[in-house]
Amino acid sequence: MEERMFKLISRKGNVILKVIPGHFATSNSHVNYYLDMTTLKSRQSEAEEAARVLVTQYISSTVVDTILCLDGTQIIGAYLAQELNRSGFMSINAHQTIYIVSPEYDGFGQIIFRDNLQPMIRGKHVLILMASVTTGITVQKSAECIQYYGGAVAGVSSIFSAVPEVNGLQINAVFDPADLPNYQTFPSHQCPLCTQGQKLDALVNSHGYSRL
Repeated sequence: MEERMFKLISRKGNVILKVIPGHFATSNSHVNYYLDMTTLKSRQSEAEEAARVLVTQYISSTVVDTILCLDGTQIIGAYLAQELNRSGFMSINAHQTIYIVSPEYDGFGQIIFRDNLQPMIRGKHVLILMASVTTGITVQKSAECIQYYGGAVAGVSSIFSAVPEVNGLQINAVFDPADLPNYQTFPSHQCPLCTQGQKLDALVNSHGYSRL
């Protein structure tokens, strides 16, 4: 699939997104592009640049105490916390710093927080950070989980988002469908690519892809 890959450069900053066209299955849908964020999530310079772009989408009066990093975005999250602090964003926690936490999932796919992590959510303003938002289902589940544990959603940031908002929560994304106008997502049981007999190229998730 690598031979079909092309790159997008963000309209702000210099964030590079690798894109592979095809037919891919995620946990919630089928999509016609795989967004390869491997180096964005693991290479220091790229993660830092992504954080610089993301922070410009918030105003300094935004309160952020905790960043919930989904999809393996912990390195970007650490740099985002640094940029938020550098830009004078407010924090209400006693240490005047920002917590970086990653989710744990139960057998039903629901996010849970162990007792030692719950104080980083309870009473805190939590920013959700994701690699990509396709259907919005994960955003909705994450927001419900934060509220269940007594936190408040401060915002949602993502490298790519196919939708502008989810249940009233605006998605602040580096890339959106304007950057990739042919991007499409379908319910797995209503996928026209499947109807046309186009076989899946790979199963994809936050860890990468597995060819079929």
